[in-house]
Amino acid sequence: MTHSHIVSSFDEDLNRLRTKIVTMANLVAKQFSDAEKALVSKDLKLAKIVRENDKQVDQLEQEIEKSSIELIAMRSPMADDLREIISAIKISNALERIGDYAKNLSKRVIVLNETNKFDANYAVLSQMVNLINIMNKDVIDAYVNKSAEKAISVWTRDIVVDNLYDTLFREMLTYMMENPELITPATHLLFVAKNIERAGDHLTNIAELIYYIVEGIPLELNRPKGDKSSEVNTEDLD
Repeated sequence: MTHSHIVSSFDEDLNRLRTKIVTMANLVAKQFSDAEKALVSKDLKLAKIVRENDKQVDQLEQEIEKSSIELIAMRSPMADDLREIISAIKISNALERIGDYAKNLSKRVIVLNETNKFDANYAVLSQMVNLINIMNKDVIDAYVNKSAEKAISVWTRDIVVDNLYDTLFREMLTYMMENPELITPATHLLFVAKNIERAGDHLTNIAELIYYIVEGIPLELNRPKGDKSSEVNTEDLD
């Protein structure tokens, strides 16, 4: 087997890995859009589809991890290629978590569907989801085109998602203080908003990985964050 054939075969394997990353990112974006539609329209059928489709996201993560490990074991990549393959595993992990947040959104549809007297601010939630999907698209563009500049652009935009979450947090607190009967649905809506906000955090992690792939060094900047006055212990929301 000639050296050029080996190189060509490796490039094909690497391109297949990249394609799976893009496919997974596109699926996650659709999951988020569908979960938001189900929430706003109280579509229980669509919510169920989102939950079922999460299996596809999980499957892609497993395939990417398996392909990455095989590439490392069989090709012994060096330098840039090794950095990209290892980062691909981390990117797929982050995308899988974002997919979980979309699934969690769909789970809340049932509860919020049963609360007719609660005037939820779905406009802010929809805006947050729209921003997440734009960030998702742009971060994958940065990945495909190896653009450190575009990765930084995504990284800096997470503060907008954070600020929207803070706005909704304060609004829900007002609802709960004025009418204790709304505490349960308002809390569920905050869970939804927090899941979306956490998805933004994972996208900034992906942006950092892309910067590392392209530049070969970590992105050493202080991550911009929004107002922290609304922070609560929400680790169990994931």
